[in-house]
Amino acid sequence: MGNRLTPREILEKLVSFPTVSRDTNLPLVDWVEEYLAAHGITAHRWIDPDQPHKAALFAHVGPWQEGAVVLSGHTDVVPVDGQPWTSDPFTLTERDGKLYGRGATDMKGYDALAIWALVEAQARGVKRPLQLALSFDEEVGCTGAPPMIEAMQPVLPKGSAVIVGEPSMMRAVTGHKGGYGYWVDVWGFEVHSSLMHTGVNAIMEAAKVIDWANTVNEAERARTPSDVAAMFDPPWTTLHCGLIEGGTAANITAKHCRFDLGFRAVPDEGFDDWRARIDTKLAEVEAAMQGVHPDARIEITPRFAVPALKPEDNGTAEALVRALTGDNASHVVSYGTEAGQFQQAGYSALVCGPGDIAQAHQPDEFITLAQFAEGQDFMARLVTRLQQEA
Repeated sequence: MGNRLTPREILEKLVSFPTVSRDTNLPLVDWVEEYLAAHGITAHRWIDPDQPHKAALFAHVGPWQEGAVVLSGHTDVVPVDGQPWTSDPFTLTERDGKLYGRGATDMKGYDALAIWALVEAQARGVKRPLQLALSFDEEVGCTGAPPMIEAMQPVLPKGSAVIVGEPSMMRAVTGHKGGYGYWVDVWGFEVHSSLMHTGVNAIMEAAKVIDWANTVNEAERARTPSDVAAMFDPPWTTLHCGLIEGGTAANITAKHCRFDLGFRAVPDEGFDDWRARIDTKLAEVEAAMQGVHPDARIEITPRFAVPALKPEDNGTAEALVRALTGDNASHVVSYGTEAGQFQQAGYSALVCGPGDIAQAHQPDEFITLAQFAEGQDFMARLVTRLQQEA
């Protein structure tokens, strides 16, 4: 058996791997797999056939039976490009009661604690199994979790409670909005801008759709929210555009414009209804464009789909986390996580992890020593509980 590392030592190692979503995560996966193997734990990896430089990793300890608690985290982090860091983002650095490093909060802090807990459970023996699930590409739309969850099904006994460790200050988050994103490509017809009435300006047509999104947001904001929507901040479904590019020159009607369009839906509003509203608006704008030139068109391509996490009635995961934390308050968040994807696959799931989401993606990202210690205490209580219950 190898040396059992402390959570902080594991975190130092995880942060040292620059697993930005655009790059490989295999060195980190290799290290975790080797570390678990040194403690008698067999890990399984799922390699993305479209991105063979990326892999998910999952493992099981304890009795080979259903009902495991699943500790779920992601291995990728956002870029540090252009951010004014005061220390090396890929070297864990302690200052003033905080541990700095990319991913320290989002979410390698939780990953380190989960790996530590798995090894502890193996060493101490548990009557109820514990599983680890580490995904990739969470930061680019939670696209790595669904194939990982599917790959886990025939390999491991199915778990009964999933704890997704996104930073929640160790509060039990039982609901979050769904997130859905698209690329919208507007194809116009180029003419000299002095004759713009004979052409189709893709940028200006795209602007009509974006302005419609603003109008919808104002209408949703003015609407009385449902009981479920009222739990969220903001208490309505939001449409958003954050990227746009297009055009050739200032004196030519733009032939092409691409922008992103997405929505974050409260859990009691259907994805199909919102997608239908978007499609209806795009069809309306496209029809007017084609009235000027038949070659003009609009294409929409899905980027990601993250289902909402819906509060569960008598949820197994919620009951477990509340028992371990003593947190009986209601908490929901407006960002999306992989918890909704686990729930969609038939697992009871919730979000609970150390750190503050406000630190996610920031320069000088940090997790406080106090939050990291609280996370370790939670994991220790979990392992003790799994030793006692079958």
